[in-house]
Amino acid sequence: MVHAPCLPGAGVEKFMVQGGVPLCGEITPAGNKNEALPVLAAALLTDQPVTVHNVPDIRDIRDMMALLRGLGAEVTPLGGHSFRFHAPRLTGGKLDTELAGRIRGSILLAAPLLARTGEAQLNAPGGDRIGMRRLDTHLLVLEQLGAQVETPARRALRFCLPEGGFRGGHLFLDEASVTATENAVMAAVCAAGTTIIENAASEPHVQGLCAMLQAMGAQLEGVGTNRLTVTGVERLGGCEHAIMADHTEVGSFIGLAAVTRGDLLIRDAGLEHLRMIRLVFSRLGVRTVAEGSHLRVPAEQALAVQMDHEDAVPKIDDGPWPAFPSDLTSIMTVVATQCRGTVLIFEKMFENRLFWVDRLIGMGARIILADLHRAVVVGPSRLSGGLINTPDIRAGMALLIAALGAEGESEIHNIQQIDRGYEAIDTRLRALGAQIRREPL
Repeated sequence: MVHAPCLPGAGVEKFMVQGGVPLCGEITPAGNKNEALPVLAAALLTDQPVTVHNVPDIRDIRDMMALLRGLGAEVTPLGGHSFRFHAPRLTGGKLDTELAGRIRGSILLAAPLLARTGEAQLNAPGGDRIGMRRLDTHLLVLEQLGAQVETPARRALRFCLPEGGFRGGHLFLDEASVTATENAVMAAVCAAGTTIIENAASEPHVQGLCAMLQAMGAQLEGVGTNRLTVTGVERLGGCEHAIMADHTEVGSFIGLAAVTRGDLLIRDAGLEHLRMIRLVFSRLGVRTVAEGSHLRVPAEQALAVQMDHEDAVPKIDDGPWPAFPSDLTSIMTVVATQCRGTVLIFEKMFENRLFWVDRLIGMGARIILADLHRAVVVGPSRLSGGLINTPDIRAGMALLIAALGAEGESEIHNIQQIDRGYEAIDTRLRALGAQIRREPL
């Protein structure tokens, strides 16, 4: 992995995309970004070295590594996508304001910093502006485990932990928040006594964090369910951990193959986490075939919406795991534009996530945005290239897929959003035959 000023996203850049080319070949998904962020944060829970493999080389992860270095942790590249993290001493609990404001994952440092230093200071975290992304659940769980929380100024957060550290408790999360569950687990593994976390998130990346904590010596039961039981330990040790394949990236590649009509083999796809994703794609007529640990999307599929009983218009909706993930709603919207039939896209979790569809309508898609959460897509539509601005990571990837399936050339701006979540996506797509180039804006 290279870290230099010439990395994608380092300057103001754009993608130039010539569409209408079927993408074929093999591609391997990167490590799960949403697992990597809490795993890197958890490396601060111990003064022993932690080695992490399959770390994705994306903007958000580079920002998180910079935050760790700023706190006194040693970050050592080991070659490829492997790193060693070692934090024998932390210089304090105050995060770099600019860096913390760029990524949502900065809030994950609250529990480790409190456990190691007794304090944490950060601004409200950044990330995609896709709706109300509450911090209340984070604050409540940390308070219930013994932390004191202050808000000395707007968007400023100050945590402190009284002498004696975290103490176990019985938590019921007011929402099944992924990052709040991760903060709660990281606090609980260091707490005195036993902690029960109910209504916990159970996404694959939460399971990955729990697996790493167990390798460090934590005692957890119920991993993969909505009820976690954590028995605190006095000290965590080092470990070696490999981040799983990113199921959101796999879903993006399925959509990419379907829209461009290519034959694509997704290697080591993590099939155990794709059941709902493959099921929902099948409702749009997208067929996927398991080949060992790999997943194939055959070429030239007859995409058609599978109508519900008595020809009712079906819906694609999202929800907490194991429901269909919200991060793939944008991808499904683009795929639906290429399918014969009508489907309702129902984005339940974030009220701003569908606001990007005006860009897709501008390319020729037939979409009715019914309200903040619902869009009706009528297909198939012939998409045409044009000037596109990227609003966030997932909508950005969806618009890139639309551009690759469209007629003519597209110019995509604000591509640093895509770089935040997809590693070297232009290079990897060119290997599949995509006509895409990165240029200064």
